[in-house]
Amino acid sequence: MGYYLGLDISTTSSKALIMDDQGAVVGTASSPHTLQSPHPLWSEQDPSEWWHAVSTSIRQVLRENDIAGQEVDAIGLTGQMHGLVLLSEKGQVLRPAILWNDQRTQPQCDEIHQRVGKERFIKITGNVALTGFTAPKILWVRENEPHIYSNARHVLLPKDYIRYRLTGDYAMDKADGSGTVLFDLPKRDWSREILELLDLPPDWFPNTYEGPEITGEITQEASEITGLRAGTPVVAGGGDQAAQAVGVGAVEPGIIALTVGTSGVVFASTPAALIEPEGRLHAFCHAVPGMWHLMGVMLSAAGSLQWYRDHLAPHMSFDDLLTEATNIPAGSEGLQFMPYLTGERTPYPDPLARGAWIGLTVRHGRGHMTRALLEGVAFGLKDNLTLIQNSGLGEINQVRVSGGGAKSVLWRQILANVLEIELVTVNTTEGAAYGAALLAAVGCGHWSDVRAACTDVIKITDRIQPIAEEREIYRQAYEIYHQLYPALKPIFPKMSK
Repeated sequence: MGYYLGLDISTTSSKALIMDDQGAVVGTASSPHTLQSPHPLWSEQDPSEWWHAVSTSIRQVLRENDIAGQEVDAIGLTGQMHGLVLLSEKGQVLRPAILWNDQRTQPQCDEIHQRVGKERFIKITGNVALTGFTAPKILWVRENEPHIYSNARHVLLPKDYIRYRLTGDYAMDKADGSGTVLFDLPKRDWSREILELLDLPPDWFPNTYEGPEITGEITQEASEITGLRAGTPVVAGGGDQAAQAVGVGAVEPGIIALTVGTSGVVFASTPAALIEPEGRLHAFCHAVPGMWHLMGVMLSAAGSLQWYRDHLAPHMSFDDLLTEATNIPAGSEGLQFMPYLTGERTPYPDPLARGAWIGLTVRHGRGHMTRALLEGVAFGLKDNLTLIQNSGLGEINQVRVSGGGAKSVLWRQILANVLEIELVTVNTTEGAAYGAALLAAVGCGHWSDVRAACTDVIKITDRIQPIAEEREIYRQAYEIYHQLYPALKPIFPKMSK
């Protein structure tokens, strides 16, 4: 029996997942990361922590499942997107990585649009320049830390730093690479025009590969640290959202992946580089060769519920909170929740947006607040699904829901009612790490292609249909929700001061 290793370098931890040649998950191990915020709006991590966490997780998952390193046939990588890792000529980390949720770079985003032209930038990259993306982070370092910038010779993303430590190679997959917003999206590679207009050296940026392509092999040094066999192939993999889509089988048009994790993601595979003209959706390459995807991202989905429980009901379990919410009627008796606790990304690219309950009265209790929060996140996801439905993608046949928030039957039913579409769950629950392992198996020839792998191992486990009478209630409530952000937008900058 062969085994495949999926590595997921997320914001909070590094996970190692072992999958057998039948697609079954044999075991997982996870090691935590710490997060630094040395100034307001900053979010950073030390890449050496990732390497320590990855090495620890690999050794643990091999040991606990009695698998020798030489039994692993291939390795796939995934992880948090958009983070900036700057290396010197000798491969030394020059500063802490600036992460996807860092918000310091709005002036650099404005500069990018000024240098390139906003419409031209969207046409080439498929996106507007947002604070979360990699490109404005590079400009920030150039403008604020010139001594660091002058020593930089390599730009990598978080998982690709781990690739470098495993293989000694500078490489990047096309899905994650397009998330730097330095790609020519239709051409699936670096845009020389964008690099030239932003005055960025082309030789800083590594070669890019399709998700299942082999980019290198485990070195002897990495073998001694991790327990993996030297010479084991490492495939390109994908950014966390593209790998998550592979992990639930959203690898062809018509199948939508809906992830209710810390953030909320609506992901649609496309056969060509579809671009939302105003850049309100993200358009990136898929980890599936020759495919692209549209993606809407709201920054606080299940993260809103986590914050609510931790700070307002710390002694209650999530189950108890959600049980209270089941006793509240659809629409929460007029109470609405705006889920902008960490700003917003799509459809409102606004780092200054703020969260709120709107419509509180003495009739409302904790159960109302909980249910309104679940409904507010569902409305935010509907904003994104509606943009995708209007993008020219074609018919949506199925929505596959996953993530921690999707474990709640109540939340899944609310989502089905609000989105007015059948939701299904699948038998694979490990998300991005599992997708990375599937890409590894395809890369070494165990399956002929990604679609064949997904068809073989991913099966539907549950279906939830919208409830007609609640659907109508949510249509009316959504009309109110849709007016809240435009009404409060002028106030948010004043509050941020």
